Amino acid sequence: MSGKRSRSFKCAVHHRDREVCSENDFHLVLEEPPFFKKMVHVIAMEVLPEERDRKYYADRYSCCPPPFFIVLMTFIELAFFAYHTLNTGEAEPAGPVPTDSLFIYRPDKRHEVWRFIFYMVLHAGWFHLGFNLCIQLLFGLPLEMVHGSGRIACIYLAGVLAGSLGTSIFDPEVCLVGASGGVYALLAAHLANVMINYHQMRYGIFRLVTILIFASCDFGFAIYVRYADENPLSPSVSYVAHLTGALAGLTIGLLVLKNFEQKLHEQLLWWIALGVYSACTIFAIVFNVLNSSVMQSFKVENVYATETFYNDFQV
Repeated sequence: MSGKRSRSFKCAVHHRDREVCSENDFHLVLEEPPFFKKMVHVIAMEVLPEERDRKYYADRYSCCPPPFFIVLMTFIELAFFAYHTLNTGEAEPAGPVPTDSLFIYRPDKRHEVWRFIFYMVLHAGWFHLGFNLCIQLLFGLPLEMVHGSGRIACIYLAGVLAGSLGTSIFDPEVCLVGASGGVYALLAAHLANVMINYHQMRYGIFRLVTILIFASCDFGFAIYVRYADENPLSPSVSYVAHLTGALAGLTIGLLVLKNFEQKLHEQLLWWIALGVYSACTIFAIVFNVLNSSVMQSFKVENVYATETFYNDFQV
């Protein structure tokens, strides 16, 4: 032991031994902790399940390296929205949708594989953008500060990829924009954290129920807008991308998030999560590869048949 003691520790020991009656007797000047320290303490209480981990994190966290991934994605999405807004000259709550962009996911261009990921930088209106940015900053930034940028990037991008792959299978005739798959992956990662550690976390049951209610209401609203909206020309919400993104966040969260107690049933759950995500992703990729090939051959055959028809009838 080095013999060094913090001021709060000295004060507590001497107060217990009745050697001092107040901070002034001990000549201690207690300073209000800065805002950054308060924020780190709140994040530790909300994300970490064990009191020992909370104290260690609150004392040692120095924002080096900084949580750059969520901030970087936020600036990129804002920059793309500003670019398309300046090009079109309008910015509505629900549009316009940049359908001619090189990054939008379109079912007729699924052979351009970058669209399965980069559709996340586009948004259908400022309300869509604002909702996604608020959720990813509110839920993603605390997770990144605790678990690191690499783990959160895996969860976010896995949710984005799952959103486009799921939409290509279950809703194959729609275009897709927005980072909702990644945002719901972050929500589901919080859900995974709370589900496994809710006995040790403050208000664990309440937080679990709150996340489930929020996700259920948003999912139900997405289905209503898609099938019951009277204006079919307005962009609808992709409930499939939300659902598959959340499932990806739940499984990848179980795989990559740290600070879980390693028990036998959690090890089994880890392998189950790995198997489920791997099987679903491989199936979706194979489905899109085969479907893309079939669509390309169908287009070629259709063009050939049309040209033959025109030549036979000398049109």
